[in-house]
Amino acid sequence: MNARHLDDDDEGAQVIRLATAHQEESAGSGGSGGSREQSPLERGLATGLAFLRRRLAGEYEVDEFGFDPEFNSTLLMPAARALYEHWFRVELSGLENVPEGGALLVANHSGTIPLDALMLSVALHDNADRCLRLLGADLVYQVPVFGHLARKAGHTLACKEDAARLLAKGELVGVFPEGFKGVGKPFADRYRLQRFGRGGFVGTALHAGVPIIPCAIVGAEEIYPKIADLRPLARLLGLPYFPITPTFPLLGLGGLVPLPSKWVIQFGAPMTLDDYGADAADDPMTVFELTDHVRENIQHMLYEALLRRGPAFL
Repeated sequence: MNARHLDDDDEGAQVIRLATAHQEESAGSGGSGGSREQSPLERGLATGLAFLRRRLAGEYEVDEFGFDPEFNSTLLMPAARALYEHWFRVELSGLENVPEGGALLVANHSGTIPLDALMLSVALHDNADRCLRLLGADLVYQVPVFGHLARKAGHTLACKEDAARLLAKGELVGVFPEGFKGVGKPFADRYRLQRFGRGGFVGTALHAGVPIIPCAIVGAEEIYPKIADLRPLARLLGLPYFPITPTFPLLGLGGLVPLPSKWVIQFGAPMTLDDYGADAADDPMTVFELTDHVRENIQHMLYEALLRRGPAFL
Protein backbone atom coordinates (compact mmCIF):
# COMPACT_ATOMS: atom_id res chain seq x y z
CA MET A 1 0.00 0.00 0.00
CA ASN A 2 1.34 3.45 -0.93
CA ALA A 3 2.16 5.55 2.12
CA ARG A 4 0.43 8.61 0.73
CA HIS A 5 -2.92 6.87 1.26
CA LEU A 6 -2.40 6.75 5.02
CA ASP A 7 -3.55 9.46 7.41
CA ASP A 8 -0.48 10.25 9.48
CA ASP A 9 -2.58 11.90 12.16
CA ASP A 10 -4.75 8.84 12.78
CA GLU A 11 -2.81 5.78 13.82
CA GLY A 12 -5.96 3.73 14.43
CA ALA A 13 -7.19 4.38 10.91
CA GLN A 14 -3.79 3.33 9.53
CA VAL A 15 -3.90 0.00 11.34
CA ILE A 16 -7.42 -0.76 10.13
CA ARG A 17 -6.62 0.18 6.54
CA LEU A 18 -3.51 -1.96 6.52
CA ALA A 19 -5.43 -4.90 7.99
CA THR A 20 -8.20 -4.44 5.44
CA ALA A 21 -5.68 -4.37 2.60
CA HIS A 22 -4.12 -7.56 3.95
CA GLN A 23 -7.52 -9.25 3.97
CA GLU A 24 -8.19 -8.15 0.39
CA GLU A 25 -4.82 -9.47 -0.75
CA SER A 26 -5.44 -12.77 1.06
CA ALA A 27 -8.79 -13.14 -0.66
CA GLY A 28 -7.18 -13.26 -4.06
CA SER A 29 -4.06 -15.31 -3.38
CA GLY A 30 -3.27 -18.82 -2.26
CA GLY A 31 0.12 -19.87 -1.00
CA SER A 32 1.47 -20.47 -4.55
CA GLY A 33 -0.23 -17.57 -6.32
CA GLY A 34 -3.53 -19.32 -6.96
CA SER A 35 -6.87 -18.00 -5.74
CA ARG A 36 -8.75 -19.58 -2.86
CA GLU A 37 -12.11 -19.08 -1.25
CA GLN A 38 -12.17 -17.19 2.04
CA SER A 39 -13.40 -18.92 5.13
CA PRO A 40 -16.48 -17.50 6.92
CA LEU A 41 -14.19 -16.18 9.65
CA GLU A 42 -12.00 -14.37 7.12
CA ARG A 43 -15.01 -12.91 5.33
CA GLY A 44 -16.46 -11.73 8.64
CA LEU A 45 -13.16 -10.15 9.66
CA ALA A 46 -12.77 -8.41 6.31
CA THR A 47 -16.32 -7.07 6.48
CA GLY A 48 -15.83 -5.84 10.04
CA LEU A 49 -12.54 -4.11 9.25
CA ALA A 50 -14.00 -2.45 6.17
CA PHE A 51 -16.95 -1.27 8.27
CA LEU A 52 -14.62 0.24 10.88
CA ARG A 53 -12.55 1.94 8.21
CA ARG A 54 -15.61 3.62 6.71
CA ARG A 55 -16.77 4.69 10.16
CA LEU A 56 -13.42 6.29 10.99
CA ALA A 57 -13.29 7.99 7.62
CA GLY A 58 -16.89 9.22 7.87
CA GLU A 59 -17.80 7.39 4.66
CA TYR A 60 -21.39 6.53 5.53
CA GLU A 61 -24.79 8.16 5.22
CA VAL A 62 -27.53 8.91 7.73
CA ASP A 63 -30.89 10.29 6.63
CA GLU A 64 -32.92 13.08 8.23
CA PHE A 65 -34.49 10.63 10.72
CA GLY A 66 -31.16 9.19 11.87
CA PHE A 67 -31.45 6.01 9.80
CA ASP A 68 -28.04 4.45 9.20
CA PRO A 69 -28.50 1.65 6.61
CA GLU A 70 -24.96 0.27 6.91
CA PHE A 71 -25.05 0.20 10.71
CA ASN A 72 -28.44 -1.51 10.58
CA SER A 73 -27.39 -4.20 8.08
CA THR A 74 -23.93 -4.84 9.52
CA LEU A 75 -24.53 -4.76 13.29
CA LEU A 76 -28.22 -4.86 14.18
CA MET A 77 -29.65 -7.32 11.66
CA PRO A 78 -27.21 -10.24 12.19
CA ALA A 79 -28.04 -10.48 15.91
CA ALA A 80 -31.77 -10.31 15.27
CA ARG A 81 -31.46 -12.76 12.39
CA ALA A 82 -30.10 -15.45 14.71
CA LEU A 83 -33.32 -15.27 16.76
CA TYR A 84 -35.44 -15.12 13.63
CA GLU A 85 -33.94 -18.18 11.93
CA HIS A 86 -32.85 -20.47 14.75
CA TRP A 87 -34.86 -19.59 17.86
CA PHE A 88 -38.29 -18.57 16.57
CA ARG A 89 -38.05 -20.36 13.18
CA VAL A 90 -40.24 -17.74 11.54
CA GLU A 91 -42.48 -18.81 8.66
CA LEU A 92 -43.62 -16.13 6.19
CA SER A 93 -46.85 -16.03 4.21
CA GLY A 94 -48.23 -13.52 1.72
CA LEU A 95 -44.92 -11.77 1.04
CA GLU A 96 -46.13 -11.00 -2.48
CA ASN A 97 -48.62 -8.57 -0.92
CA VAL A 98 -45.83 -6.20 0.16
CA PRO A 99 -45.57 -3.51 -2.56
CA GLU A 100 -42.42 -1.78 -3.77
CA GLY A 101 -43.60 1.77 -3.18
CA GLY A 102 -45.00 3.63 -0.21
CA ALA A 103 -47.44 1.72 1.99
CA LEU A 104 -48.61 1.59 5.60
CA LEU A 105 -48.16 -1.81 7.23
CA VAL A 106 -50.49 -2.37 10.20
CA ALA A 107 -49.83 -5.29 12.56
CA ASN A 108 -50.94 -6.73 15.90
CA HIS A 109 -48.62 -6.09 18.84
CA SER A 110 -47.81 -8.50 21.68
CA GLY A 111 -45.12 -10.31 23.61
CA THR A 112 -44.56 -8.31 26.86
CA ILE A 113 -41.21 -7.24 25.37
CA PRO A 114 -41.90 -6.14 21.77
CA LEU A 115 -39.64 -8.52 19.87
CA ASP A 116 -42.38 -8.77 17.23
CA ALA A 117 -41.26 -5.41 15.85
CA LEU A 118 -37.71 -6.72 15.51
CA MET A 119 -38.73 -9.97 13.83
CA LEU A 120 -41.02 -8.13 11.42
CA SER A 121 -38.12 -5.86 10.45
CA VAL A 122 -35.85 -8.86 9.78
CA ALA A 123 -38.53 -10.57 7.69
CA LEU A 124 -38.91 -7.59 5.37
CA HIS A 125 -35.21 -6.71 5.27
CA ASP A 126 -34.10 -10.22 4.30
CA ASN A 127 -37.03 -11.41 2.16
CA ALA A 128 -38.50 -8.31 0.53
CA ASP A 129 -35.43 -6.04 0.49
CA ARG A 130 -37.48 -3.39 2.29
CA CYS A 131 -36.51 -1.45 5.38
CA LEU A 132 -39.54 -1.17 7.65
CA ARG A 133 -39.74 2.33 9.12
CA LEU A 134 -41.61 1.73 12.36
CA LEU A 135 -43.43 4.48 14.24
CA GLY A 136 -42.77 4.09 17.97
CA ALA A 137 -44.15 5.56 21.19
CA ASP A 138 -42.35 8.40 23.00
CA LEU A 139 -41.23 5.98 25.73
CA VAL A 140 -39.09 4.06 23.22
CA TYR A 141 -36.95 7.12 22.54
CA GLN A 142 -36.61 8.05 26.19
CA VAL A 143 -34.70 4.85 27.01
CA PRO A 144 -30.91 5.46 26.89
CA VAL A 145 -29.08 3.62 24.10
CA PHE A 146 -32.24 1.82 22.95
CA GLY A 147 -33.76 5.00 21.54
CA HIS A 148 -30.52 5.76 19.70
CA LEU A 149 -30.41 2.26 18.21
CA ALA A 150 -34.04 2.55 17.15
CA ARG A 151 -33.16 5.69 15.20
CA LYS A 152 -30.17 3.93 13.64
CA ALA A 153 -32.50 1.10 12.56
CA GLY A 154 -34.73 3.55 10.71
CA HIS A 155 -37.55 4.04 13.21
CA THR A 156 -39.01 7.30 14.43
CA LEU A 157 -41.69 8.84 16.65
CA ALA A 158 -45.32 7.99 16.00
CA CYS A 159 -46.40 11.38 14.69
CA LYS A 160 -48.35 12.33 11.55
CA GLU A 161 -45.63 14.63 10.24
CA ASP A 162 -42.88 12.01 10.26
CA ALA A 163 -45.19 9.36 8.82
CA ALA A 164 -46.24 11.68 5.98
CA ARG A 165 -42.64 12.50 5.09
CA LEU A 166 -41.63 8.85 5.03
CA LEU A 167 -44.60 7.78 2.91
CA ALA A 168 -43.97 10.63 0.48
CA LYS A 169 -40.49 9.18 -0.04
CA GLY A 170 -41.97 5.79 -0.96
CA GLU A 171 -41.01 4.11 2.31
CA LEU A 172 -42.73 1.15 3.93
CA VAL A 173 -44.01 2.51 7.25
CA GLY A 174 -45.12 0.20 10.06
CA VAL A 175 -47.53 0.86 12.91
CA PHE A 176 -48.90 -1.15 15.85
CA PRO A 177 -52.25 0.52 16.65
CA GLU A 178 -52.74 -1.49 19.86
CA GLY A 179 -49.69 0.15 21.40
CA PHE A 180 -48.84 -0.83 24.97
CA LYS A 181 -52.36 -2.21 25.44
CA GLY A 182 -51.42 -4.98 23.02
CA VAL A 183 -47.83 -5.69 23.94
CA GLY A 184 -48.61 -5.69 27.67
CA LYS A 185 -51.86 -7.65 27.73
CA PRO A 186 -52.10 -10.78 29.93
CA PHE A 187 -51.49 -14.22 28.50
CA ALA A 188 -55.15 -15.10 29.06
CA ASP A 189 -56.05 -12.56 26.33
CA ARG A 190 -53.52 -13.81 23.79
CA TYR A 191 -54.37 -13.24 20.13
CA ARG A 192 -57.38 -11.09 21.00
CA LEU A 193 -56.80 -7.70 19.47
CA GLN A 194 -57.11 -4.68 21.73
CA ARG A 195 -58.66 -1.38 20.67
CA PHE A 196 -56.94 0.30 17.71
CA GLY A 197 -56.67 3.74 19.29
CA ARG A 198 -58.40 6.58 17.44
CA GLY A 199 -57.55 5.40 13.95
CA GLY A 200 -54.81 7.92 13.32
CA PHE A 201 -53.07 5.47 11.01
CA VAL A 202 -56.12 5.45 8.71
CA GLY A 203 -56.00 9.24 8.42
CA THR A 204 -52.30 9.02 7.62
CA ALA A 205 -52.91 6.51 4.82
CA LEU A 206 -55.77 8.60 3.40
CA HIS A 207 -53.73 11.80 3.36
CA ALA A 208 -50.76 10.02 1.74
CA GLY A 209 -52.86 8.07 -0.76
CA VAL A 210 -51.14 4.76 0.05
CA PRO A 211 -52.56 1.26 0.66
CA ILE A 212 -52.80 -0.37 4.08
CA ILE A 213 -51.10 -3.77 4.36
CA PRO A 214 -52.64 -5.84 7.20
CA CYS A 215 -50.20 -8.12 9.01
CA ALA A 216 -50.76 -10.89 11.55
CA ILE A 217 -47.93 -12.05 13.83
CA VAL A 218 -48.33 -15.36 15.67
CA GLY A 219 -45.74 -16.58 18.16
CA ALA A 220 -44.89 -13.49 20.17
CA GLU A 221 -47.63 -14.13 22.73
CA GLU A 222 -45.80 -17.18 24.06
CA ILE A 223 -42.25 -15.81 24.49
CA TYR A 224 -42.93 -14.05 27.83
CA PRO A 225 -46.36 -15.20 29.08
CA LYS A 226 -47.57 -12.37 31.30
CA ILE A 227 -49.48 -13.79 34.26
CA ALA A 228 -49.54 -10.72 36.52
CA ASP A 229 -48.66 -7.03 36.63
CA LEU A 230 -46.99 -5.09 39.46
CA ARG A 231 -48.73 -1.79 38.78
CA PRO A 232 -47.35 0.15 41.78
CA LEU A 233 -43.81 -0.68 40.69
CA ALA A 234 -44.66 0.19 37.09
CA ARG A 235 -45.93 3.63 38.15
CA LEU A 236 -42.83 4.17 40.26
CA LEU A 237 -40.59 3.40 37.29
CA GLY A 238 -42.72 5.33 34.81
CA LEU A 239 -43.56 2.21 32.82
CA PRO A 240 -46.91 1.18 31.31
CA TYR A 241 -46.66 -2.16 33.15
CA PHE A 242 -44.20 -4.32 35.10
CA PRO A 243 -44.78 -7.94 34.07
CA ILE A 244 -44.64 -11.12 36.07
CA THR A 245 -44.01 -14.18 33.91
CA PRO A 246 -43.26 -17.83 34.78
CA THR A 247 -39.54 -17.04 34.51
CA PHE A 248 -39.28 -13.35 35.46
CA PRO A 249 -38.33 -12.09 38.00
CA LEU A 250 -37.99 -15.58 39.51
CA LEU A 251 -34.93 -16.43 37.39
CA GLY A 252 -33.46 -12.95 37.40
CA LEU A 253 -31.77 -11.98 34.14
CA GLY A 254 -32.26 -15.55 32.96
CA GLY A 255 -35.97 -14.80 32.87
CA LEU A 256 -35.34 -12.36 30.05
CA VAL A 257 -34.48 -15.19 27.65
CA PRO A 258 -37.56 -15.59 25.43
CA LEU A 259 -39.21 -18.98 25.16
CA PRO A 260 -38.56 -20.61 21.74
CA SER A 261 -42.06 -20.45 20.30
CA LYS A 262 -42.77 -21.12 16.60
CA TRP A 263 -43.68 -17.94 14.71
CA VAL A 264 -45.83 -17.22 11.67
CA ILE A 265 -45.93 -13.80 10.01
CA GLN A 266 -48.69 -13.35 7.44
CA PHE A 267 -49.11 -10.34 5.14
CA GLY A 268 -52.64 -9.76 3.86
CA ALA A 269 -53.80 -8.33 0.56
CA PRO A 270 -53.35 -4.53 0.28
CA MET A 271 -56.41 -2.57 1.38
CA THR A 272 -56.54 0.24 -1.17
CA LEU A 273 -58.31 3.46 -0.27
CA ASP A 274 -58.84 4.68 -3.84
CA ASP A 275 -62.57 5.14 -3.26
CA TYR A 276 -61.85 7.76 -0.61
CA GLY A 277 -60.30 11.18 -1.05
CA ALA A 278 -57.85 12.85 1.31
CA ASP A 279 -60.78 14.79 2.79
CA ALA A 280 -62.16 11.52 4.19
CA ALA A 281 -59.39 11.68 6.81
CA ASP A 282 -61.33 14.51 8.48
CA ASP A 283 -64.57 12.49 8.67
CA PRO A 284 -64.64 10.68 12.07
CA MET A 285 -67.21 8.11 10.92
CA THR A 286 -65.22 7.15 7.84
CA VAL A 287 -62.03 6.84 9.86
CA PHE A 288 -63.81 4.75 12.51
CA GLU A 289 -65.33 2.39 9.93
CA LEU A 290 -62.03 1.87 8.12
CA THR A 291 -60.18 1.35 11.40
CA ASP A 292 -62.69 -1.28 12.47
CA HIS A 293 -62.44 -2.97 9.07
CA VAL A 294 -58.62 -3.20 9.33
CA ARG A 295 -58.89 -4.56 12.87
CA GLU A 296 -61.40 -7.26 11.85
CA ASN A 297 -59.21 -8.24 8.92
CA ILE A 298 -56.12 -8.70 11.11
CA GLN A 299 -58.11 -10.61 13.75
CA HIS A 300 -59.33 -13.05 11.07
CA MET A 301 -55.77 -13.44 9.79
CA LEU A 302 -54.57 -14.22 13.31
CA TYR A 303 -57.04 -17.08 13.63
CA GLU A 304 -55.92 -18.46 10.25
CA ALA A 305 -52.23 -18.21 11.16
CA LEU A 306 -52.83 -19.91 14.52
CA LEU A 307 -54.46 -22.87 12.80
CA ARG A 308 -51.64 -23.14 10.29
CA ARG A 309 -48.93 -22.98 12.97
CA GLY A 310 -50.35 -25.65 15.23
CA PRO A 311 -48.58 -26.27 18.58
CA ALA A 312 -46.74 -23.25 19.92
CA PHE A 313 -43.36 -24.86 20.54
CA LEU A 314 -43.05 -27.57 17.87
